[in-house]
Amino acid sequence: MVPPLGRADLVADRSISGVELCRAYSKRADQWIAELFAEAGDPSGCALVAVGGYGRSELSPKSDIDIVLVHTGRRDIGSIAEKIWYPIWDEGVKLGHAVRTVKEAITLASDDLETATSLLSTRFVAGDTALADELAAKSLGLWHKRAKRFLTELSRSVKDRHARVGEVAFRLEPDLKEGRGGLRDVHAIRWAEWAETVMLEGDDDMLGAAYETILEARAELHRTTNRSGDQLALQDQEVVAEYLGYGSADTLMRALSGAARDIAWTSDEVWYRIDSSLKGPSSIRLRRDKPIGPGIVLREGEVALTQQADLSGDPLLPLRTAVLAAQLNAHFERTSLWRIAGEAGPVPFEWNDEARALFASLLLAGEPAIAVIESLDRKGLWVRFVPEWEAVRCRPQRNAYHTYTVDRHLCVAAVEAASLADQVDRPDLLVVGTLLHDIGKGYPGDHTAVGVELVGTIGERMGYPDEDVSVLEELVRLHLLLPDVATRRDLDDDETIHRVASQVGSLEMLRLLHALTEADSIATGPAAWNSWKADLVAQLVSRVAHVLGGGSPQDVTSEVFPTIELLERMAGHNLDIDAEGNRLTVIAEDRPGLFSRVTGVLALHGLDVLQSRAFSNDEGMAVEVFKVESSIGPVIPWDGVIRDVGLALEGRLALRARLSERARRYRRPTSTGTHTPTVPPMVQFDLDTSTAATVVEVHCRDAIGMLFRITEAIAELDLDIRSAKVQTLGEELVDSFYLRDRDGKRVTDPDYLAELERAILHAVTD
Repeated sequence: MVPPLGRADLVADRSISGVELCRAYSKRADQWIAELFAEAGDPSGCALVAVGGYGRSELSPKSDIDIVLVHTGRRDIGSIAEKIWYPIWDEGVKLGHAVRTVKEAITLASDDLETATSLLSTRFVAGDTALADELAAKSLGLWHKRAKRFLTELSRSVKDRHARVGEVAFRLEPDLKEGRGGLRDVHAIRWAEWAETVMLEGDDDMLGAAYETILEARAELHRTTNRSGDQLALQDQEVVAEYLGYGSADTLMRALSGAARDIAWTSDEVWYRIDSSLKGPSSIRLRRDKPIGPGIVLREGEVALTQQADLSGDPLLPLRTAVLAAQLNAHFERTSLWRIAGEAGPVPFEWNDEARALFASLLLAGEPAIAVIESLDRKGLWVRFVPEWEAVRCRPQRNAYHTYTVDRHLCVAAVEAASLADQVDRPDLLVVGTLLHDIGKGYPGDHTAVGVELVGTIGERMGYPDEDVSVLEELVRLHLLLPDVATRRDLDDDETIHRVASQVGSLEMLRLLHALTEADSIATGPAAWNSWKADLVAQLVSRVAHVLGGGSPQDVTSEVFPTIELLERMAGHNLDIDAEGNRLTVIAEDRPGLFSRVTGVLALHGLDVLQSRAFSNDEGMAVEVFKVESSIGPVIPWDGVIRDVGLALEGRLALRARLSERARRYRRPTSTGTHTPTVPPMVQFDLDTSTAATVVEVHCRDAIGMLFRITEAIAELDLDIRSAKVQTLGEELVDSFYLRDRDGKRVTDPDYLAELERAILHAVTD
């Protein structure tokens, strides 16, 4: 009887970690599986061959064990396989298994890239070594024979995977295996190397070091989470960092980002050369060097420096070359980049009018500029232009609302802004201001205040006139103004519009801020920009523009509330509930808790409130209109909602109990992992925005029925909700309410506000 594998004991041994753990687990699996083979009778004409990650001896604690049972055509091979597979399954190990003759394996690999690549990592485990060697030799022979076809498929699969999975270096929750710059990219390069030499001098050592950095993080991720996933979620980063000795999650993520950048850089270079080789002679290559600027040529699809290029005599040559590479969407030739890094001029960079124009032109080139900036930054050239960039490079933003690290977020935002350049008066200031809007996140203190100071220094160093420096400072100072006001304040409140207009100051600045807001939001992540937010920002901009042009906010108010029709319906003094599209209208007798009861029913039906308006007349009737979106499907079940709202208003629906049951049954989508990051609850009061109501802003974790709990707490203190806006930022709710007391006045008494804060905080943390 073969003893158990003992994987749990190995995983529990904290004296080994990372790559050492992978090697130790692979060795133990070898010994165990060899014993299983022996117990199966050590059959002749058979061999157990490890493939894939197991073949590379890189088993992470929750990796699949991939094995091929190779045989010479034995008729009893099925029973032999069962004697080996079943003990592995009984151990709880996920097994990737196949039973084939060498001919069958090679035939399958001939038409299947995944099989062909897995067989490049064959490693003998037990049985007939000659059979295992034959499989390895014929697999390699097949790869050489069909190299062109396999490399073409592999190149396409690499590009598809990058587009689907995204970056390792710049994602806040990267996929360590499949992402661009992850383990799979190194595997693909190694597979390509079996066909032809594709790496340059020094690449192999750099690639090996970067690969081990990511592999050890993957191994520790498997161990600490006891899961087979490869996405390093926010909530797991601190633990993985601790066990790997990094000290903090930020230090770990910077190390991973640096390693992934090395891998991605090498991968891009390798596949560019392979793709160029696969295409064969082209008209571009036959013409050889095509001059595209003084000392700059287009060579086989790459932007390169000529031998005669004079870097010392033309300090703008590196920037000019970068602009051409971005504008042509061409590769930045490596030797030229190395030469620029070795011969670059003094630091700090000496700016002039042409340098500023070139810098803006690089950003205005759009998406191709990102790869160029990444190339410059990798060789330490980007910080010559913006020394402050050092502090934000590879810097994670520790919340699920953001998709990218700070540096990649800024690059993506800048190129998104470039696509909006025709909507502003100064495209150069738009893209430069967008690139720098979060530069303060690399330093202690409030990132906006710090960023204003930094961008002033940067603008002066770049030689911008004082008035342009002031514009850049205002872009940073006000970069959150439009989205915050649009999603958290009542846009039909004249005071709100006038306040924003006074802060913005001019139509030129308003246009710049509008474009920056859209670019910043898109670059933040999917939770930060949608049609609802875009419409709200557009409404705000339209009304502020009208005021800045000398008009009145009422001239552009989209809808008077309540409408004449709603007032007439209120005069009927009857319960009146209807729905159309994504709006629910409730007319009922005014009473404390009316708002919370309706929101509770909406939550029961999987509907999230985006916005609401409320009004009550002197005759004791109230009207409430809710704009909602469904979290469970495109069709809103209005019949059931209307029925349950009626029951709730009659006191015949146990809302608290039902919401608790729903919360136990369903979970909000969260970032991957076993724990939901904690969002510290916070209540803020704004007594300046409106003279008619007190604005209360609540930040808390997202959860089913949370809006019901908050509004119930508000109702407990006899406060009337005049309007509300709700938005979800990742796993955080930001709810804003306009409140009045029972006399229709805003609340300013500190003791009353303190009691309200106590009630809301209790509701959201209970």
